[in-house]
Amino acid sequence: MQETWANGSARASRAELSGVDLHLDLLGTRVRAGLESALRGAVRDGRLRPGTRLPSSRALAADLGIARNTVAEVYSQLVAEGWLTAQTGSGTSVAPGRAPDPGAGAAARPEVPVPRYDLRAGVPDLSAFPRRAWLATARKVLATTPDHLLGYPDPRGVPPLRAALADYLARARGVTADPEHIVICAGFAHGLAGVSRALRSAGASTLAVEAFGHQAHRDIAAGQGLRLRPLPVDGMGAVIGEAAGADAVLLTPAHQFPLGVTLHPRRRREAAGWGGVVIEDDYDGEFRYDRQPVGALQTLAPDHVIYAGTASKSLAPSLRLGWLVVPPRLLDTVTAELAAGPSALDQLTLAEFITSGGYDRQIRRARLAYRRRRDRLAAALHRQGLQVTGIAAGLQAVLEFSRTGVERAVIDRASQHGVTIDGLEHYRAGESPPAGDGRAGLVIGYGRPPEHAFTTALARLCAALPGEPR
Repeated sequence: MQETWANGSARASRAELSGVDLHLDLLGTRVRAGLESALRGAVRDGRLRPGTRLPSSRALAADLGIARNTVAEVYSQLVAEGWLTAQTGSGTSVAPGRAPDPGAGAAARPEVPVPRYDLRAGVPDLSAFPRRAWLATARKVLATTPDHLLGYPDPRGVPPLRAALADYLARARGVTADPEHIVICAGFAHGLAGVSRALRSAGASTLAVEAFGHQAHRDIAAGQGLRLRPLPVDGMGAVIGEAAGADAVLLTPAHQFPLGVTLHPRRRREAAGWGGVVIEDDYDGEFRYDRQPVGALQTLAPDHVIYAGTASKSLAPSLRLGWLVVPPRLLDTVTAELAAGPSALDQLTLAEFITSGGYDRQIRRARLAYRRRRDRLAAALHRQGLQVTGIAAGLQAVLEFSRTGVERAVIDRASQHGVTIDGLEHYRAGESPPAGDGRAGLVIGYGRPPEHAFTTALARLCAALPGEPR
């Protein structure tokens, strides 16, 4: 029967719906030869990886505007040559043994191997992420979110999340937070980069930073053109008096990272009365064990403290969800520097997770689990005559040594036992002192290993410690 226009259109539509997109350049005047060459080239240079399923012959023919028989013949030829495989009911795929030619295409960056026993600080137990509760919340959000919230969001973030955070931060962290002054960012690094650019555009030139902290954070601030001035950290926290002359200061006042000391009340007052801008990184404010929670510094001086928090420790870093509470005079400048924040759907999911009580329940579960880990770590080291510090809060502890040479030797020996761990030298601002000088020790992150691996990680760490002079 002669094919009508309507029948042909219906068949083309079915092909378009059932196929997958595949970009091919057909060179030359011979269609079949051009298609064979294009498919071989795509497999050879790695654009079509082993196991990749190809479009059906009907779909590819419709996409390329050529005869279906031509595509079928090309597929058959490449199957015979070993480039492709075809199975009834499974379609046509790239043969599993086909690897791209060496040097063809862009060189892939090798993946960093995941340490077997990772005791570095800064990451929670990712296996404890509340997958089921988060999925249920996301489904509810997708089912109930008004259409207008799926458009381009407010540059500060979606209003439901800013409102939920204002209530939560006031209740849990003592933050003075108006939803209008909250800006959502894609984690602390994103927020710090935006704040640094905003400070620089306002004429700031110098940022004081704690002498021990994240090198990545220092690099971010320096990358935006700010000069860094390290502040000494002692038993009372950062020495605020050393920040005189700087335009801004970056602090971790509730639980100094990585040393674990809390900023003394007198120095909190100094910071609150200081003339420049204070960036308060409240990176683990929810995790307190042996004392009452220390409230945010921001509440003492909301007009010049930028409060920063994230879901990286309470949920997972890959969510890329963070927030800034910004003084009104800096709000427009900071907002303008924080384009391309996190997905609006993820923001709405977190908003619902907070308002439904799921966020509080997750934090309480995590707080209990991490406290038990901390106690196991402290007890294991105590049995070897060692004592850790900075453990009243957070997800890391410090085991101090007398010399940097000892620190390096213990890290090397732990590596031989399969344990990855950082020392204080890794976090020190400025040039490292010679071996034997300066503060030394291990920063032991007890949050990162999954529960089933924590006991072994702890035992292997302890095996690297005995007999080492301190």
